[in-house]
Amino acid sequence: MNVRKIVSQVEEVLTEGGRPVEPAARVAVVAAVFENPWKGQGFVEDLSTGIDDVASPLGELLAPRVVELLGADVEAYGKGAIVGLNGEIEHGSGLIHTLKFGDHFRKAADATTLLPAVEKRGPAGIIFDIPLKHKTDATVRSHHQTIEVRIADAPHADEIIVALAASAQGRPQQRLAALTTEK
Repeated sequence: MNVRKIVSQVEEVLTEGGRPVEPAARVAVVAAVFENPWKGQGFVEDLSTGIDDVASPLGELLAPRVVELLGADVEAYGKGAIVGLNGEIEHGSGLIHTLKFGDHFRKAADATTLLPAVEKRGPAGIIFDIPLKHKTDATVRSHHQTIEVRIADAPHADEIIVALAASAQGRPQQRLAALTTEK
């Protein structure tokens, strides 16, 4: 895995709806920008070799960083893969939609649910939103949220961005009724 850069971002919401948020709502993102392992190969029928080589080391690299950057217990989490214009969306999906990748984050966050995800292809500077859900119960509405990410010079055409996001709480000032109230 040829990593060009790692980008970290922390968002702290101090006020929402004109009211203070105490403690501040905190979301962290850590993203790796790296060379697409299928670069220049044309259509690859079996992606398993690249997945085997990259997915687990990538999860091992990112998961502890995002938990440490959050600086609190993870309550919600998500992931994203953005593929440069010369790649396929399936390249990013193949790397993040495997237990080889995701189990690193589940273990670091003490989580059990599937990680919500975004995958897309785009040019350098593309904006993408990582969805987050509660780490043990994806039906907990208060934790359904997104974090916007943009890396000005990535991905290059033959690169992929893979990012993990973690939240220490649900949405600031959330007040939707529990899903069970609609059943």
